[in-house]
Amino acid sequence: MPFPVTMTGLTLFVLCGHQVSLFAAFLVFLWLVYLWETYLDYRQRRTIIRTLSSPQELVDVIDEDEFARSKSYALDKASFSFVKDAYNMVETTVILYFSLLPWLWYKTVDHSTALNLWVIDRFQFDMGMGPDSEIKCSLLFLLYVTLFMFVDFLPWSIYYNFVIEARHGFNKQTFGFFIKDRIKALLLSIIIGFPVMSVLIWIIKVGGPRFYLYAYFFALFVTLFMMFVYPEFIAPLFDRYAPLPEGSLRTKIEELAARIKFPLKKLLVVEGSKRSSHSNAYFYGFGNNKRIVLYDTLIRGFKFPNQTTQDTDQSGESSELNADAVARSSTRGCALEEEVVAVLAHELGHWKLGHTLIHLFIGQANLLLMFAVFSTLMNIEPIFISFGFTRGVPILLRLCVVFQFIFSPYNTILDFLMTVMSRRLEFQADRFSVGLDYGPFLKSALLTLHKDNLSFPVSDWLYSMCNYSHPPLLERLEAIDKCLAKSK
Repeated sequence: MPFPVTMTGLTLFVLCGHQVSLFAAFLVFLWLVYLWETYLDYRQRRTIIRTLSSPQELVDVIDEDEFARSKSYALDKASFSFVKDAYNMVETTVILYFSLLPWLWYKTVDHSTALNLWVIDRFQFDMGMGPDSEIKCSLLFLLYVTLFMFVDFLPWSIYYNFVIEARHGFNKQTFGFFIKDRIKALLLSIIIGFPVMSVLIWIIKVGGPRFYLYAYFFALFVTLFMMFVYPEFIAPLFDRYAPLPEGSLRTKIEELAARIKFPLKKLLVVEGSKRSSHSNAYFYGFGNNKRIVLYDTLIRGFKFPNQTTQDTDQSGESSELNADAVARSSTRGCALEEEVVAVLAHELGHWKLGHTLIHLFIGQANLLLMFAVFSTLMNIEPIFISFGFTRGVPILLRLCVVFQFIFSPYNTILDFLMTVMSRRLEFQADRFSVGLDYGPFLKSALLTLHKDNLSFPVSDWLYSMCNYSHPPLLERLEAIDKCLAKSK
């Protein structure tokens, strides 16, 4: 059975005559981050509760009923997040303190050995599983962890979708559709993730002193490959895609693409309304082979062929709640085609201004750095002894300890800096859309999407600074107004 981690291994420093191990320092850091994030959540919740009416700037746009619904939705999500985060923190602490990852690994080796002996005895076939078959044992370990995470996360996902989202008119899934989605995602993660992890472990084992370069280039290949494969072959397994019908909206989008020299090859609509009322738009593709995807919920009144009201409202709620949701869904989305084009002008601004390449470059440079640092840390045994390992630490667990635990302070700082940068890039994309003369339409589109998604219009400044990758609505509207004033 698992035992608590002993405070041996790598000592970082001595505090008041006591040695502080790497494990203890990491656990303290983990709790400090959790307490800080909980404090931020408290500040935001307090702001929501104390805000009694819509901001003066939005009083003509968001009526009392819409404000009350957005406030209720925000409080429900905040309460859910508080409980879920507390559970995750306690669960992580238990897993680390009682050395459950090392325990599971050693059990996995025992299971693989027993399974191999059983197959030999029953079928006279040697699968080659045992203490010396690290990659096969790693895949079995990964299977255990994947199934645990699936079962562990499922109740939270069910509650969020079928209680919170359904209560506020967003969830459109049946329970069967939801479970089928989750099972498909689980199977895909196994089918794709397991071979990738096998190759990565093999590269690290045989790559020599410069394995980190080979591992990085393999990870880069997988990233680029998935950027192509996911939208073309995986996303259609979950949602229905169709070309945007011929008409004035399609013409205006094609004119926008031609105006900024965006190499548009396909213009698609995805049936997002089958699972949720939230809306979105994005683009993808390499080189001169770009696609634009619009959620059907972004376009007011849009219906897929053979789609009925019942098709888009299948959550199983009471008829009263469904009637209210259907009534609201008929007024959701951008009413003007120019508003849809303005949103797309913002998204394509990220491409035109090089934001996509900036994110890709930073992500890849960071990955190369992390692999390089891992190559210097992976053979320092006291690190892994600190986390409860006593013998034979596999590469998979070395990756886990270093990337998830040792790098956590670095990742926390990087995440904050990326959040700050992301907000700056969002302002730039807004200015790009305004520069194409879509400023007024972008404002009205942002207000429409804000209302449709029941986004609460007021945020605590510190919570916003640390959590929002997009600027708050009022800040974006103010910045757009300044751009419009300068252009006059």
